[in-house]
Amino acid sequence: MAITRAEFPLPDVDEALTAPFFAAAARDELAIPRCERCNQFVWYPKASCPSCDAPLVWTPVSGRATLFTWTVVRRAFLPAFADRVPFVTALVALDEDPAVRLCTYLADVDPDAPLEAGTPLAVTFRDLTFSTVPDRAVRVPMFAVVPQTVDKSTVSGTTGGMRA
Repeated sequence: MAITRAEFPLPDVDEALTAPFFAAAARDELAIPRCERCNQFVWYPKASCPSCDAPLVWTPVSGRATLFTWTVVRRAFLPAFADRVPFVTALVALDEDPAVRLCTYLADVDPDAPLEAGTPLAVTFRDLTFSTVPDRAVRVPMFAVVPQTVDKSTVSGTTGGMRA
């Protein structure tokens, strides 16, 4: 079945199960449904907990994650993506529950730069736009690589912390 919404490929922010996700993103907040009874995070959103059938409540999370897998998209699979290629899409595992994996874009990353599974990431919120949907944007969570800092207490002189 072809998608015929005028805003496609922008996400449908009015779809009942995912509307709270996009409402949170519009506030620059990452929220995931969590079971009121067993506390399990549930992704992809469902009407109730798949483990115990209890109600779910949308819960803000830290936005910290690790890179689970990724791909570099170099060919536009739809005309709307022609001006975006190349870009990196990823599956990221949230720190709160690594079983919760979000499909997302990696922001501010060179598509030709090496990436590694397990790389620390942090959420960043961006307006998703497409030239085929003029004057319309949806605020979405994307993830960016967390810059690694050097612990200067372990570095000695120019030997990089190694002692001869």
